[in-house]
Amino acid sequence: MDYYFNKIVSGDFNQTIEKVKEVLKTEGFGVLTEIDIKATLKKKLDVEFYNYIILGACNPTFAYKALQTEDKIGTMLPCNVIVQEKKLGKIEVSAVDPAASMNAIENEALIKVASQVRDKLKRVIDKL
Repeated sequence: MDYYFNKIVSGDFNQTIEKVKEVLKTEGFGVLTEIDIKATLKKKLDVEFYNYIILGACNPTFAYKALQTEDKIGTMLPCNVIVQEKKLGKIEVSAVDPAASMNAIENEALIKVASQVRDKLKRVIDKL
């Protein structure tokens, strides 16, 4: 089982990030964190890296449901979406499949919630 969904789009890296945020919003997600891997690696290790952003996306309704069914699930929140550009103008957008990562937890109610979140994240990728 794959642990992510992805799609490659053409365009501007920063505009793609904004588009991803807009589409996440249509599925009820907000972006809690934004980590610029390129900038972080440059600052911490003084190495060059390609454009790579991690968006920590959260759908509050489903996060609440998940926390009600499994109090340690916060270790796996939020849902990460990455936007990376290895080749200029070709941007890969990938989202975690929460159902795949939740399989390790033996909690049927949590699997149901994760499946609903998976469907929403899959729609986000498909809409790009």
